[in-house]
Amino acid sequence: MLTTALVASLGFVPMALNTGIGSEVQRPLATVVIGGVISSTLLTLFVLPALYRLLHSHKETFPKGTTFSTADTKETVNV
Repeated sequence: MLTTALVASLGFVPMALNTGIGSEVQRPLATVVIGGVISSTLLTLFVLPALYRLLHSHKETFPKGTTFSTADTKETVNV
């Protein structure tokens, strides 16, 4: 995924640096696409794993010996 984002960003660099005919439309578009690819890559690499770790750390918050019953079966699960 990181390689894909890098290649996509590098592919838009010539468009972002263009000064010829039509550059008044291409430059803002390329800038937005490059910024979006970079920000989505950073969010995927850093923010999503942090959120996952934060939201799925519930096993550590229950005291040892707490039991839960599941809805599908009549078994109890010890934590």
